[in-house]
Amino acid sequence: MTDKEPPEDLGAPVSYLVLADGTPVFDRSGERIGEVEHVLADEGADVFHGLLVKTAAGHRFARATLVDGLYEHGVIVAVPAAGLPEPSADPSARVAEEDEGLRHGLKKAWDWLVQPR
Repeated sequence: MTDKEPPEDLGAPVSYLVLADGTPVFDRSGERIGEVEHVLADEGADVFHGLLVKTAAGHRFARATLVDGLYEHGVIVAVPAAGLPEPSADPSARVAEEDEGLRHGLKKAWDWLVQPR
């Protein structure tokens, strides 16, 4: 699989607005790293923040800039699961320190995870 070119079985490109929870998530090498737990977006402002991904090692946040493609039957992200940060109540630590967009996304993912359902 090359950048931005999904394998044929992922189907047609789709919008984040219709991406279903449970959709498989793959890295660029084609390895399945998890599934979509939740799409993080501000639909009113039409802003896609990223995806909360359920992996074998726990939840991870794939910010929008790391999402290479959204398709009917799968999502492609630019990095392996280990390269995705964990949602955090205090996202100002670690890699988010100098990246306001990432800090906001990590906090938004954490808030979604801990909210009562």
